[in-house]
Amino acid sequence: MATEGFRALDEKSLVEYIKATPSLCSKLGNQLDDLQIKEVGDGNLNFVYIVIGSAGSFVIKQQALPYIRCIGESWPMTKERAYFEAVTLKEHGRWCPDRVPEVYHFDRTMSLIAMRYLEPPHIILRKGLIAGVEYPLLAEHMSEYMSRTLFCTSLLYHSTTVHRQAVAEFCGNLELCRLTEQVVFSDPYKESQYNRWTSPYLDRDAEAVREDNALKLEVAELKSMFCERAQALIHGDLHTGSVMVTHDSTQVIDPEFAVYGPMGFDIGAFIGNLILAFFSQDGHADPVNDRKAYKQWILRMIEDTWNLFQKKFTTLWDEHKDGSGEAYLSAVYNNPELFLLAQRKYMKDLLHDSLGFGAAKMIRRIVGVAHVEDFESIHDASKRAYCERRALEFAKMLLKERRRFQTINEVVLAIQDLPS
Repeated sequence: MATEGFRALDEKSLVEYIKATPSLCSKLGNQLDDLQIKEVGDGNLNFVYIVIGSAGSFVIKQQALPYIRCIGESWPMTKERAYFEAVTLKEHGRWCPDRVPEVYHFDRTMSLIAMRYLEPPHIILRKGLIAGVEYPLLAEHMSEYMSRTLFCTSLLYHSTTVHRQAVAEFCGNLELCRLTEQVVFSDPYKESQYNRWTSPYLDRDAEAVREDNALKLEVAELKSMFCERAQALIHGDLHTGSVMVTHDSTQVIDPEFAVYGPMGFDIGAFIGNLILAFFSQDGHADPVNDRKAYKQWILRMIEDTWNLFQKKFTTLWDEHKDGSGEAYLSAVYNNPELFLLAQRKYMKDLLHDSLGFGAAKMIRRIVGVAHVEDFESIHDASKRAYCERRALEFAKMLLKERRRFQTINEVVLAIQDLPS
């Protein structure tokens, strides 16, 4: 960590840092004698500290490691990613403040972000899904977050001048983009030292992915889209581990992979992770709870998330069609029938993009480098492999045949029609 002025903080040195930072002292009511500090980071790239005082609290996230935490120094990574995360939290918070924790302080030299502490009972959504908890506002809140952040950072809202300037800045988040390119679109389809799966049960399944030429052609198209299409400022890693929830609150965290990219990458990541949660439920069933009702709830969340997103996104478009957005100039699309046709095509293409990216994210979580707790917490390896295989087969079909689905309801019906 040779970056000038940078030093890795521990719990003791963090107190001294807070004392020297007025904006953080004020958040604690300038009462620093009884601070409780706990390191809680369980991610692959960062350290996270919860700081609680008698008069306030916040979270400190320091991207202190110049490599991927779960792999080690063999996979180097710069700390500049903290800058892009902080900028994205502020930008997404600008458009959807109720769903993004407020940033209190950012120190670029120290790769450090201080933000609102999402106090208990907030938990990571993935853990809630494993526990079988229903969140009645989840689809409402996530569709709000995705519609507002994606629309308001796109050419549907901004001029090409504003958009290109923002795209140019985020091209600097190069290494995180390259990481995504490798682990989502490349490694699962070839021999890689980082790949793993539930062996020996899925040995043949992993091999089948590497031998599936039709699958490779489809994922190549998605990789090109991810690399080339600067459609909106996407979160870049919007899985169920990047969302914290209570029954009436939903907060999106950890946008360090943010970049201007295809909208469907965010939508697909979230929906794909809900589908993974669905397929994992049989592994969490027991004699007291067969999880059948909960599986139906997850399917409703998948359906409602997209349908509400589509409604809110097109409503925003309708409201701003005469604004500064230059993708569909009002002077060109002033015919109501033409405007509606353009909208419908845009949303159909976005659904297909989302299904493709969602499927790719599912595949990498089963035969790639980083897996999901939904499956990993199923201790019986044969039962885990059964759940993973069903998810993998559905994901492969969805990736190759996504264009035949005209609505999200058809996707949900396809899941329901699968043999047990």
